Amino acid sequence: MTSPGSKKVVPADGSEKNLSGNLGRSGDLNDSGSSSSGGGEGGGTFEYFGQVYHLGSNKIGHEYCHLRFLFIRGKYVEMYKRDPHENPDIKPIRRGVIGPTMMVEELGRRKVTHGDVYVIRFSNRLDESKKGEIACATAGEAMKWVEAFDEAKQQAEYALSRGGSTRTKLSVEANIDLEGHRPRVRRYAYGLKKLIRIGQGPENLLRQSSTLVNDVRGDSFYGGGDNGDAIEAHEWKCVRTINGVRIFEDVANVKAGRGFLVKAVAVVEASADAVFEVISKLDKHQRYEWDTVTGDSELIDSYEGHYDVIYCVYDPKYLSRWQSKRDFIFSRQWVRGQDGTYTILQFPAVHKKRPPKSGYRRTDITPSTWEIRNLKKRSDAEPPSCLVTHMLEIHSKRWCKWKRTSYSKFEKTIPYALLLQVAGLKEYIGANPAFKYEASSSVVQSKLSDIPSGEYVDEELEEQFYDATDSSSDEEESDEDDEEQDKKEIKVKLKNVSWAIASLSLKQPKAPGASNVLDTSVDPVNIDPSQIQGSLRKGNGDKDSNCWNSPSGMGFMIRGKTYLKDNAKVMGGQPLLTLVSVDWLKVDKAVDNIAMHPKCLVQSEPGKRLPFILVINLQVPAKPNYCLVMYYAADRPVSESSSLGKFVNGSDSYRDARFKLIPSIVQGYWMVKRAVGTKACLLGKAVTCKYLRKDNFLEIDVDIGSSAVARSVIGLVLGYVTSLIVDLAILIEGKEETELPEYILGTVRLNRIELDSAVSFEE
Repeated sequence: MTSPGSKKVVPADGSEKNLSGNLGRSGDLNDSGSSSSGGGEGGGTFEYFGQVYHLGSNKIGHEYCHLRFLFIRGKYVEMYKRDPHENPDIKPIRRGVIGPTMMVEELGRRKVTHGDVYVIRFSNRLDESKKGEIACATAGEAMKWVEAFDEAKQQAEYALSRGGSTRTKLSVEANIDLEGHRPRVRRYAYGLKKLIRIGQGPENLLRQSSTLVNDVRGDSFYGGGDNGDAIEAHEWKCVRTINGVRIFEDVANVKAGRGFLVKAVAVVEASADAVFEVISKLDKHQRYEWDTVTGDSELIDSYEGHYDVIYCVYDPKYLSRWQSKRDFIFSRQWVRGQDGTYTILQFPAVHKKRPPKSGYRRTDITPSTWEIRNLKKRSDAEPPSCLVTHMLEIHSKRWCKWKRTSYSKFEKTIPYALLLQVAGLKEYIGANPAFKYEASSSVVQSKLSDIPSGEYVDEELEEQFYDATDSSSDEEESDEDDEEQDKKEIKVKLKNVSWAIASLSLKQPKAPGASNVLDTSVDPVNIDPSQIQGSLRKGNGDKDSNCWNSPSGMGFMIRGKTYLKDNAKVMGGQPLLTLVSVDWLKVDKAVDNIAMHPKCLVQSEPGKRLPFILVINLQVPAKPNYCLVMYYAADRPVSESSSLGKFVNGSDSYRDARFKLIPSIVQGYWMVKRAVGTKACLLGKAVTCKYLRKDNFLEIDVDIGSSAVARSVIGLVLGYVTSLIVDLAILIEGKEETELPEYILGTVRLNRIELDSAVSFEE
């Protein structure tokens, strides 16, 4: 959204020109999709605007879905009934300030009166009763708004860090009711020249079939060679090319005798958002044009915005010699990763609403996954494109015959038809130029911004945006304008999100980026892990079970010294911190501040002698709930001027923007690997993280259950956890040249953990 590169600028006179280089003060977009810019220094400040839906209920409990125009200026936000650029005298119906305690969560797809929308929820960390929701036509637009609010939140945090009275700081935390119209102030901060339009306006939102289109971002991590941040464990060999689609087989485990892992791969000339839109849409008239398997589909059920159950009927004469009609049910779980990549997991399923019926033969569809990843654009004039991968496991012997001789019977099977879905998708999108028009985010120049320098004046700084979208609305939400809007037909779509694949861990010297992080003027202490025992034991190798180890960082790819110039990543080295203990706990509900518990190793005598301990508490939602607590120790105090020192002693917003985790499933079911992925994730952006800084330690409590997407992924992992070997690496993201190269803080390998072995936590 605020990435560097060439973008279209439309001045007030309507002419077009190119704006190259960094726009305003924004920096590069990092691995996880967030801007690496600071909070408001230098240049100007970006503004974001576009059409959204405002969701809520009125005083009598009637739910509404009103089309509104949202405008973010710095940390200020306003909501209008119509576009203020086209109606300069219009007044905002709601106004607010984006405070540092505001929480933003993408909730996925929800059905409203006229169709499906993708919902964003706002709340306050200090008062969960204050909540508000907006919605977008597409998943891509929803994530762009999430990033826009994150940018504004960083500006608010920066403004607080620059000083100001205690009264002003406290007032930002206050809850103020925003009923009624507010006077519109028309003075803005100096340098507000560049505005970013999100979405394409009501003509796109109200279209019968939403036409998602190109994504203008030229982010470095969309490049074709960067599939993940952990080293790939598969070895793919191209065995056939059909209609421009490459079909691969994983030959790394071909002798395992558990079937063949295959995938079809193609470059599709459309953005990942557009392709995901086509794949997720169940309209049979559209699917008849590219899908030979699931053309007749019906949505049975939907859960938490990212999980669907679908019923399909197909005519077997195209695929097999059987003459009876076939039907099947499958579940579809989707994720949109922080880098914009979509992953869709498809499993065979059963559902009480669709028992087997007479005249149909119930079939189990082959489990498969879709991955849709944007490719980097070499120039602004180049059309968007993405890499589409459809992967599945085949147990049929016909596969080997088909590889050698184009065995015709294999071409009558469902697995083959699933592989060819990629070819059908590519041809369908290529034949429809509607997928290549105007970008869903464009940079324009506003007449409202051409105002002499001066501070933005807002007499009521205390107003917060979670109030501005509060569902307890007033009379302006029910005028004739909205009644007409509600009568219009709205058709949007399903959306989803994703992550990547698997990796190996070897050994390598410590990365040079870790130099000067610890205070070398102090003599190191001897860390003896044998004196510190956790509830989960340390293992004796990968064949051991229900244990942990600490691998090297060679299985992970991290940002190198020249990353800001060439996006180059390097292999990680030995972790900076030593993993001394792991606790595997069973709890009634998520437990924070474990390090303060009297029996915690941090409070023990050996723990108190350690110069610094980093405590990572992963709160796992389940029945019962679990806590995986990892203790990383340093043999010297942390240098305050280092990136780790700034992280340890920084603000929560600073930590949220930099605390990064890279997952890798070394051994386990391939579908779980696809669900977890290997892309780096900024945990503070994906889930709620709480921080406790005391004496010689920092504890980070990671609430995995705070995100519906994370809950669904962890639920899948727990189902296979006894057969998984999982590697995790934690690090601080380097956003500036002085913070590069990155270095790995710590790693952990979890070997086939048994849920029943968790120790009950004593309050």
